[in-house]
Amino acid sequence: MEDKMRFLGGQSRKFSLYHDLMQVKVRDILLISSPYDAWVMEEDSRISERIVSEYRGLNLSRPPRLTWVSNIEEALELLDVRFFDLVIIMPHLTNMDCCDMGRRIKDKIPGIPVAMLAHKQLAVNDETFCDGTDRQFVWSGDAELLVAMVKNLEDLLNVEHDTSEVGIRVIIVVEDSPRYLASFLPILYKELVRQTQAVLEEGLNSEHRLLTMRARPKILTARTYEEAMVLFEKYEPYILGVISDVRFPRMGILDGNSGIELLKSIKERRDDIPLLLTSNEPENKERAAAVPACFVDKNSPDLMSEVRKFVMEHLGFGDFIFRDLENNEVARASSLYSLEKTLRKIPKDIFMRHCQLNDFSRWFYARTEIALANRIRPLREKDFPDVETHREHMLTLIRERRLQRQQGVIVSFNPKDFDPDTDFLKIGAGSLGGKARGMAFICSMLARNSWLHEKYEEVVITAPRTLTIGTSGFDDFMEMNDLSYLATTDLEDDKVADIFREAFFPGWIEAQLWAYLKEVKYPLSIRSSSLLEDAQYQAYAGLYQTYMIPNDHSDIEQRLKQLVDAIKLVWASTYYKAPKSFSQRVNQRTDEEKMGVIIQEVAGQQYGDYYFPAISGVGQSYNYYPFGKMKPEHGVATIALGIGKSVVDGEQCIRFSPKYPKILPQCPTLQDSLKNAQTSFYGLRLGNGEVYDIHGDANLEKLDIADFEDSVPVRRLASTYLADEGRIRDTAAIPGPKVVLFAPVLKHKLLPLPGVLTDVLKLAENGMGGPVEMEFCINIFEDGRKPEFNLLQLRPMSARADLNRIDISDQELKDAVCVSSHALGNSEKDDIVDLLIVRPDSFDVAKTRQIAMEISAINNRLIKQNRKYLLAGPGRWGSADHWLGIPVEWPDISNVSAIIETSCDELKVEPSQGSHFFHNITTLGINYLMVLDKPGDFMNWEWFQNQPTIEKGEFISHLRLPAPVILKVDGRSSQGVILPAKGSEDYCLLRECIAE
Repeated sequence: MEDKMRFLGGQSRKFSLYHDLMQVKVRDILLISSPYDAWVMEEDSRISERIVSEYRGLNLSRPPRLTWVSNIEEALELLDVRFFDLVIIMPHLTNMDCCDMGRRIKDKIPGIPVAMLAHKQLAVNDETFCDGTDRQFVWSGDAELLVAMVKNLEDLLNVEHDTSEVGIRVIIVVEDSPRYLASFLPILYKELVRQTQAVLEEGLNSEHRLLTMRARPKILTARTYEEAMVLFEKYEPYILGVISDVRFPRMGILDGNSGIELLKSIKERRDDIPLLLTSNEPENKERAAAVPACFVDKNSPDLMSEVRKFVMEHLGFGDFIFRDLENNEVARASSLYSLEKTLRKIPKDIFMRHCQLNDFSRWFYARTEIALANRIRPLREKDFPDVETHREHMLTLIRERRLQRQQGVIVSFNPKDFDPDTDFLKIGAGSLGGKARGMAFICSMLARNSWLHEKYEEVVITAPRTLTIGTSGFDDFMEMNDLSYLATTDLEDDKVADIFREAFFPGWIEAQLWAYLKEVKYPLSIRSSSLLEDAQYQAYAGLYQTYMIPNDHSDIEQRLKQLVDAIKLVWASTYYKAPKSFSQRVNQRTDEEKMGVIIQEVAGQQYGDYYFPAISGVGQSYNYYPFGKMKPEHGVATIALGIGKSVVDGEQCIRFSPKYPKILPQCPTLQDSLKNAQTSFYGLRLGNGEVYDIHGDANLEKLDIADFEDSVPVRRLASTYLADEGRIRDTAAIPGPKVVLFAPVLKHKLLPLPGVLTDVLKLAENGMGGPVEMEFCINIFEDGRKPEFNLLQLRPMSARADLNRIDISDQELKDAVCVSSHALGNSEKDDIVDLLIVRPDSFDVAKTRQIAMEISAINNRLIKQNRKYLLAGPGRWGSADHWLGIPVEWPDISNVSAIIETSCDELKVEPSQGSHFFHNITTLGINYLMVLDKPGDFMNWEWFQNQPTIEKGEFISHLRLPAPVILKVDGRSSQGVILPAKGSEDYCLLRECIAE
């Protein structure tokens, strides 16, 4: 007992040292970015909240504060009057040169840390050196990176003091790529936080809690061989592990042997330090084994999990794994108590092997058990008369330490904390995900702009009540069920769904959902909210699943089961074929994606056995297809009766510009109005006390408008066709077939939809720093309540390449084999030699599904050959309605470079907008040319049919040109052309024909 008290007393006397750890904190951060990026970092990522959570509410220090400015001039003015610990620059703003900005800031404040946070992979020259910034990172929206940046800077500023005073451990990461550095750091810091939080619950007192949080290992980064060796030599006694790339600068030159030489040098001096080599080249695995060091392939879809495995197993961040002399696992321990129990039983040779490799002390260091590790690490076999004496001494030290600790407590969910009228709730940790970020930004935007509500006081502008599950729920589910292998499999979607449905659901989420459903009885929409979904540069819009449930069963357990099934299936869609193929196209690893979930009130009303809103729609602040007096900046909206599946799937809807709501491009004549008007809509089938399975859109039914003529939406929004008079009357109050053209809204101002759309889109565009797209719906009531405008989703539209000026000359218009007056994008391409043409003579609108399957098969072959191609054919590509076009989905055309939509006598439809299909192809820079039936537009079918044929299928001809075509799209005029390669035989023949 006396020994124990002396130990405790000694620890108490040392607490003053631990109070001095992490003396330098990042308290004020200056952010130079768009308003949307500033909001995401503060509201969604919540740097301040995430860091203060490490202290578990102890109020030991003030968390960092973000201050936002939109340009360098404001930043320099602010630096004159305030001190900042860190400056973060986000480079996608117009006319922003980050390196130059960083230099100007450092000239003003020498030594101030400046970090660059980019949305996309930087150019090669920018990756290796930018003298205006200290570190560059590529951000996919993961909140973990933001925390890692702050903690990494704090580690650098405190490492010298904390290692020399207390012996804090150090992990060195050598990486010159901003993208991979942004992947590694969050993993390492997340494991650090996991361990410290696990120990926090067991803290005996506040001093021990402070010790735990401040004594975690530090992570230092290096970009060159020389930087790495300086760090190693300076902190050699404290090195916990080294992670190194293979190729990085050495003596100012990019050297493919730098990583190997570095690890060899470290191994020669310290053979007990775990080493990890990372490389894009699998053949380096043998070189790593020769060091020896662990190895991970950067191209592996499992990169994240492999790095995590190294961190957990070799750096001591996970369970302690006992291994025999052949390196086979024989036992493991997750806590001091289980380690103590296992130590008593393991064979002597295994015990001594772990002692000789310093595995025990490394595990304690990783868990911030600094004092215990410092006492165990110096122990050697020669210090004891035999192995058992050595073992007993170590058991005594562990037992003493364990007895200091308090058992952890489980925090139970308290249903009294839940207010069912709360607008926006979040359970779990991690990021909200892209879609939920947009929702949260909507709520923030509506709350801050009271003028909008005052201007449209006759309408309630709001957002549905929303509950989100953070990405930590997805992480726990995947880890609990060991499902990470799905990232590398090629299973059918149905099989993946079955695996997820059978998997165990985290109990901590289920308990909170039960309390939620106890108070909430309205229909719910369960939607995906992944990290990359609705991102500005790599949007995964529409690739994941959404499920709607009636939530009306009398038994809460039945409702809970249905909700849990829906959440599982949303998570499962992460590993469906469509997102996987999209990830491959954008060079994104599937295992990097994380899935949050939105549980949202379905905005609508009950009509008989169904539930739906009066109007659903998509609004865009930039119109790629202006018509007549419309201009692109006027924006565009697409609306439909009922649930918005009709809109996002590109079915029959009404499209208009909020600036000119009376102009309907697809309804210039009576015949066109009757042909293009909506005749059916989607509604959510209510359960009426029954529970039905959740799968696909089975609970959404396509309903005939004629069957709902007595419902409020049809009576208030429809017009009537009078066959005897040969005209359409803008009212539904007279007998006759109903035609939904929304004339009461667009012509007669039943509600100010055009004005609301204009102002909300402009507001959102200013906030997000660029064009936006939003989903909305409207409820109309007859009981005196105001109409309700619900904002369902907000996302940035894909960034347009405005900096590249594309000019199409009159001569090129004459030389072209295809001219479009309605083309998406802004680019010039000269790398397309493969063409997939839907032959006009074989096209059959009744066989569009078969055509899609034939395209998919050729696409898969071209993927293996790494060949991009041009796709051309009639109708609306990607339409869910196979009578309107060829219903390809993303996996069917994932290697396409450009698409041409043509007209034919059998199939003439208006351009589709607002669909996820269009959002994704514009995000990827895939040009979309629509050849309309109008003067100036044409498709030279004879030229295409005369090109060399690789394969001729039932509907598709696969052509391969001797020289690539030239594709040009001018984003300012929406004009696009395709030209034969200059100098080619076809080009010369074409010029001769023109001359004749």
